[in-house]
Amino acid sequence: MKSNKLKNFLFMNIGCVFLSVGVYFFKIPNGFATGGVTGIGTVLGRLSPITPAVWILILNITLLLLGFLFLERQNLIKTMYCSMFYSALTYVFELFIPISNPLTNQPLLELVYAVLLTAIGSAMIFNSGSSSGGTDIAALILKKYTKLDVGKALLVVDFFVAASSIFVFNMKVGLFSLLGLFAKAFLVDSVIESLNTCKYFIVITTKRDEISQYIMENLHHGVTVNGVVGEYTKDQKEMLHTVCKRAEAIRLKKKIKEIDSGAFIIVTTSSEIIGRGFRSV
Repeated sequence: MKSNKLKNFLFMNIGCVFLSVGVYFFKIPNGFATGGVTGIGTVLGRLSPITPAVWILILNITLLLLGFLFLERQNLIKTMYCSMFYSALTYVFELFIPISNPLTNQPLLELVYAVLLTAIGSAMIFNSGSSSGGTDIAALILKKYTKLDVGKALLVVDFFVAASSIFVFNMKVGLFSLLGLFAKAFLVDSVIESLNTCKYFIVITTKRDEISQYIMENLHHGVTVNGVVGEYTKDQKEMLHTVCKRAEAIRLKKKIKEIDSGAFIIVTTSSEIIGRGFRSV
């Protein structure tokens, strides 16, 4: 339990760092308004004397206060931490590493980094059971008090934020912003799935006890066993079912072959395993 909490806390912090770096060094200098609070802050920063980092901080604080008024406070603690940490970190970058122009003269390259870093950061935060706040809080409030399709409503808002950069900046920046918005929408889900990837093993063997013992004692995972009969040979064997982390899969395959060179192994990939030893709901 402590190990999982520490891992989640570490993931949240690393995710916030990725998010801040992507926003400050790649989104803001180029005017990439790909939706959300960062997109709104980027646009407002161009239209007012207040900098984008300060706008992001103001908007996140405002939405957090609304969250405390309308949502259960217990569920907002981690979101509040992530929201304030990444907003404050962006502001610290602005104070100590001031930049007014893009890092390169390659906007497509910078868009790739802007989308990639923020998508990875957001995915790590979501995967830790939290969020970076912002429009996520607005979504929860809308979901609680209205019958709107929240996902579609937020996508429409993000679309208009991204499209507004056409008028605030220029056509090129606006088109890049829209491209970044749609790319991030697909990338976040892909990153979350890759972070949760596990391996499901089906092993048909005559060495049930040795393989089960290794899985339980060395990998600390459970095993489900049922008897099977090969229709062609009529041999009676045991079928073992187990799941493990991606990093453990290579060790397990190698060990099974050491114990029973004739074992028949089927390995499939699962994007998520929920249960003891893996993820809670």
